[in-house]
Amino acid sequence: MNLLFIADPLESFKIHKDSTLAMMRVAQEAGHQLWFCESRNVLWRDNLVSADCQSLVIKPSSTSWFELGGLESSALKDFSAVLMRTDPPFDIEYLNTTWLLSAAVRQGARVFNNPSAIRDHSEKLSITEFPELIPPTLVTRELSAIEAFHQEHQDIVIKPLDGMGGMGIFRVGPDGLNLASIVETLGENGARTLMTQRFLPEIKQGDKRVLLIGGEVVPFALARIPQGSEIRGNLAAGGKGVAMPLTDNEMKVASRLAPLLNERGLFLVGLDLIGGYVTEINVTSPTCFVEITEQTGFDVARFWLTALEKTLV
Repeated sequence: MNLLFIADPLESFKIHKDSTLAMMRVAQEAGHQLWFCESRNVLWRDNLVSADCQSLVIKPSSTSWFELGGLESSALKDFSAVLMRTDPPFDIEYLNTTWLLSAAVRQGARVFNNPSAIRDHSEKLSITEFPELIPPTLVTRELSAIEAFHQEHQDIVIKPLDGMGGMGIFRVGPDGLNLASIVETLGENGARTLMTQRFLPEIKQGDKRVLLIGGEVVPFALARIPQGSEIRGNLAAGGKGVAMPLTDNEMKVASRLAPLLNERGLFLVGLDLIGGYVTEINVTSPTCFVEITEQTGFDVARFWLTALEKTLV
């Protein structure tokens, strides 16, 4: 198979733990041909969605770990699969890329995740489809609504809808200290919508990343555990990643969502659970492949490739 990875610059990869690199390695080992481009290299030309891309070979060296071929222009429909692995944030240029990819799908391209499904699933707001699975949640621009929510729940977390890696997450305790200032700053005085949730003390046991691949559940989660005085478990915010088997309840929740999301074109999903509650449904570029594999022996990348090959048959 010819696999095109649309990703961030290869030089930016954290090669010791990058999930996209793990995908590339396992695909190459299986004999598939790798191709690479950035989202800026996807274009509409001569009535086709194509990519100015390069062949890619992954090398064993930890320094010069990749080799790129010469630049070629290829229609996306001519690849066996197109893997959209550009990291968030989901900004206007990411959105523009998904529109181009949707045009490619209409021309016959196989794109994972499906671009229209990505657009339909805000990684924060999509949880509202499953109110019975989420903690008490408020989505609003209004300070007064957040103040009333705080009065009811006392201990809350406030975050922007377009944040990533734990950026912009604030906890406000029973004293309400700086609540108005936080909301005004994060919400740019009512210009931006915010999500507010009841604080979940179970975060001390970790913000668990559960991977859903091809409608199936990876049986191990990566618990991202806050360190010191932090409330954020995100690895980018200094959280410690500890892989562990899913609990019965976590497996029940994940098994319910996996086939449903896969049917919508979300082949790879990173479900975030705190205390059994769903807090986010990540669909742009889910990670944690390497950490789970190294700590449990369960080869997530191979599981992903097997599911992809089955889908493409």
